[in-house]
Amino acid sequence: MLCLLEKLIVVTVATKETDGFKRFLRSAKHFNYTVLGRGQKWKGGDYMGAPGGGQKVRLLKEALEEKEIQDKIILFIDSYDVVFASGPKELFKKFQQARHKVVFSSESLIWPDRHLEDKHPHVREGNRFLGSGGFIGYAANVKEMVAEWTGEDNESDQLFFTKIYIDPAKRKSINITLDSKCRLFQNLHGSLDEVVLKFEDGRSRARNLLYNTLPSIIHGNGPTKLQINYLGNYIPNTWAFETGCMVCHKELRPLTTLKSEYPLVVIGIFIQQPTPFVTVFFERLLKLQYPKNRLKLFIYNQEVHHERHVSSFLRDHGRLYQDVKFIGPEEEMDAAASRNMGFDMCRKDKDCEYFFSVDIEVVLKNENTLKILLEQNLPVVAPMITRAGRLWSNFWGALSEDGYYARSEDYVDIVQGRRVGVWNVPYVSSVYLMKASLLRSELTDYELFNSHSLDPDMAYCHNVRSKGIFMYVTNMHTFGRILSTENYQTSHLHNDLWQIFVNPLDWQERYIHENYTRITKDKLIETPCPDVYWFPIFSEVACNHIVEEMEHFGRWSGGNDTRIQGGYENVPTIDIHMNQVNFEKEWHKFLLEYVAPITEKMYPGYYTKAQFDLAFVVRYKPDEQPSLRPHHDASTFTINIALNQVGPDYQGGGCRFLRYDCSIQAPRKGWALMHPGRLTHYHEGLPTTAGVRYIAVSFVDP
Repeated sequence: MLCLLEKLIVVTVATKETDGFKRFLRSAKHFNYTVLGRGQKWKGGDYMGAPGGGQKVRLLKEALEEKEIQDKIILFIDSYDVVFASGPKELFKKFQQARHKVVFSSESLIWPDRHLEDKHPHVREGNRFLGSGGFIGYAANVKEMVAEWTGEDNESDQLFFTKIYIDPAKRKSINITLDSKCRLFQNLHGSLDEVVLKFEDGRSRARNLLYNTLPSIIHGNGPTKLQINYLGNYIPNTWAFETGCMVCHKELRPLTTLKSEYPLVVIGIFIQQPTPFVTVFFERLLKLQYPKNRLKLFIYNQEVHHERHVSSFLRDHGRLYQDVKFIGPEEEMDAAASRNMGFDMCRKDKDCEYFFSVDIEVVLKNENTLKILLEQNLPVVAPMITRAGRLWSNFWGALSEDGYYARSEDYVDIVQGRRVGVWNVPYVSSVYLMKASLLRSELTDYELFNSHSLDPDMAYCHNVRSKGIFMYVTNMHTFGRILSTENYQTSHLHNDLWQIFVNPLDWQERYIHENYTRITKDKLIETPCPDVYWFPIFSEVACNHIVEEMEHFGRWSGGNDTRIQGGYENVPTIDIHMNQVNFEKEWHKFLLEYVAPITEKMYPGYYTKAQFDLAFVVRYKPDEQPSLRPHHDASTFTINIALNQVGPDYQGGGCRFLRYDCSIQAPRKGWALMHPGRLTHYHEGLPTTAGVRYIAVSFVDP
């Protein structure tokens, strides 16, 4: 057996090193197959969609004249869309069991000439038709079979072999049979419903359910390239439940080993619609762990609303980068044209090694994202990002027949982190890294994002797939998420304040105090007066934005208040109510999410739904309203949040509880005072003697 195994030679025709061919070689190397045949220019026609491939037969015929392979066992297979699922020992054993000198792969569909169907011999069970994408046989028999080839390189190899097979005399003379039950070869075209992944003992195989076989070679023939890509994520021994990804660390290119400078990367930033937290996006861009002198920026902004955000970033930080190109809304460039231009900027720049495309709604939490993607050393790779609480992500696991989204069997497991690895997928969007060499070789068409029927991202991915270039998504690290831009309104000064429902995580990170989550663990709640609790709740940005929003609105009011039921306030203040700026729903959500848990902890047995009639921002000024006379609040409990800082912003101020003769005279910015409103906590606002003091007050459960 060992002697025979040493005689097994894999012969293929590979005219260039595509991603598919590299995958084929990796699978062959994994099982120690000996592979011959590569590097000749392809002349075999477009055999993907029409009959062709005669060059393969000619090259095989020429190879069989070489003395060193005349006594070999020849395994002749395609390579761009093939993976080995088992080793030579298993394959040879199955070949011997077939009891013929030449064994062809089989198909359930006849191609390319349907008129020859009746001439195919019937089989007791299994596929009846020959597939030319793979066969195994003794060199002498294979040589006899191809001796008759006199055709052109663009003629059909499948038709040539079919005519030999359906000729009874030739079939008997050469001793040909079909692998009808897919024991050696599995052609996927026409058989997708029969083939499933099988995980067992830390290994991954493809199982043919119809014949209960484990094929040794999987071939994504015809229109099944996406399916072989899917199976290639697991086979051979690429990923298994017991081990996870077994190849994800093998071909990394660590940046620490580079002898020269880091690769030059063009970062393309695309703003196509009004988007929340744009300022935060640019803050994260600045924190990206990569030398800024090795980065060039291409910024496309279609939205007038975001001009101030972009110009502020470029004014303050643009000089840090090697170069910046900016396309503004006045240029009226559409999304496809902007992306084409960004790619071409990199394509024409001889120093550009990668293009990193990032849409403005992407939240990159991982500061090492760019380094991680570069080290993957892949043609196109995206960091997996998701939308919080949903199965939406920036990749598709499969495509429908018309080229739109379809859910692959493993999609949910990948999105939810139950399967972790680097995945070959048919579509990526929002954020991905691409090798610039592809733009100068395979993807030279300027209009990669243009299509009459597809959106720009789909058009781009279609063009990438059509060139046989693989796209990957990695969930080996946590990278971030993507914002929802649905119904984002731009009518306010700080529109992000209204995002507590739509993008709650981003709202919390922006507006809730960094120590809020540590309140219970680190006992950050203070008790400055009896039954008065003091704790951090708002970030500095939140305080500033609320004050600026109210001053921008500008309609400060005192007593005889027509904004509330009855038109009367017990103790009138100079204030603006939350409902005046259409913020009452968001404020109620804030109270429920961030105040109610503290209330229920500090006042055991009391549970609140955080209802309120009065929630407002108060302004104290020495020449306007410096203080507030003693009073009870119309509430079960009251929240009073300091929105600016004593000292830098104002002098004096504070709150005094008369019953306890207890004062808080230096409120901390962003901290909340929580106290009972009725009966026990009669209180007053102490005079503001200079500057302007702002507080946010809520009378909860009136």
